Amino acid sequence: MKILFITHYFQPEPNFFVGLPFAKALQEQGHQVQVLTGFPNYPGGRIYDGYKIKFIQKEIMDGISVIRVPLYPSHDRSTIKRILSYMSLSLSQAAIGPWAVNKADVAYVSQGPATIGLPAIVHKILRRIPFVYSIQDMWPDSLLSTGMFNNKPGLKIINWWCKRVYNAASKIVVIAPGMKERLIERGVPEDKIEVIYNWCDDALICRKEPNEELKKQLGLDGKFNIIFAGNMGKAQAIEAVIKAAGILQNDYKDVQFVLVGSGVELDSLKKMTKELSLNNVKFLGRKPATEIGSILRLADVLLVHLKNDPLFEITVPSKTQAYLATGKPILIGVKGDAAKLVEDANAGLSCEPENFQDIAEKIKSFYFMDKKKLEEMGTNGANYYDSKLSFAVAREKHEKLFFDVKHK
Repeated sequence: MKILFITHYFQPEPNFFVGLPFAKALQEQGHQVQVLTGFPNYPGGRIYDGYKIKFIQKEIMDGISVIRVPLYPSHDRSTIKRILSYMSLSLSQAAIGPWAVNKADVAYVSQGPATIGLPAIVHKILRRIPFVYSIQDMWPDSLLSTGMFNNKPGLKIINWWCKRVYNAASKIVVIAPGMKERLIERGVPEDKIEVIYNWCDDALICRKEPNEELKKQLGLDGKFNIIFAGNMGKAQAIEAVIKAAGILQNDYKDVQFVLVGSGVELDSLKKMTKELSLNNVKFLGRKPATEIGSILRLADVLLVHLKNDPLFEITVPSKTQAYLATGKPILIGVKGDAAKLVEDANAGLSCEPENFQDIAEKIKSFYFMDKKKLEEMGTNGANYYDSKLSFAVAREKHEKLFFDVKHK
């Protein structure tokens, strides 16, 4: 098949799900993949070194044809600048893309911002390319939950637009069962929607024995380590985790919370830790992706946490799959689909999100758990990932979907 990726983000930007590894995997199966995207600027909002915005740029990345069109680069807290960034790229993809890309059997359209639906529809009309619409975040729900945009008339317009895109798509891929239920409630036919969970970069998974030297270097030796790795923004609500650390500090001196990563809330979290005089919270900062797997293997428990919001009940944070694949027990502080995934895998325990007392109690449960039970949970998670959530499994499901759309 000839497959066209239409996406906001592509390598060298961090995008695995509709990125270069996925494109290469499809090409290795004999398909031809072409990518229509913008000039790389995410997550910093600045054009990457080696790139300069121009009318159009064509390049070959590991055998994949990539066509880049202009955009207004921005990824800061300004809602107006974000909208300009999203709209500028989608308009470029819609205006320039149809004349720049080759004819394809199917387009795979990755919805970060819902504006990506515009070039999808234009390519369908002008080039007769049907499209599969992949939803990572529910719009307008995610805008309201994150506080990025809360203008009621504007939200109604976005909701109207999303319905138009859903109607135009041949198939819709969602990453959690709750998303499918939400779309059905909004009038999308059930047989149009496929649930395909996100996966993680299998090449970065580490299942080796923990690196004891690294453990000492990072200050994790001799501790019961609760590790959280990823973005620390408002959605993650890590303040509750810090408060849980405060509850445990005096009586469980070897329990340590290890926070890996960065984000807009990082400075305030460090300040909060200092104000509470906590010595059981360690910030490791942002680490290269190639090192994360080895760090996760040093955990006694891996932590997933999001704020207590109905939107997050119908999604699965991508770190959940990475944690399962790593083979360590998981404390999941997210209601709904994410908690059910860990429960079905028998890979950990769940806690009430933002309930610092419950977080502390569940950590105590892990702390007093038999070591063999902890190892069993980790093994269960790894086996579940391999059989149901891996890159290979997801690729096969997508291939079948593309084939069905092509021959519809």
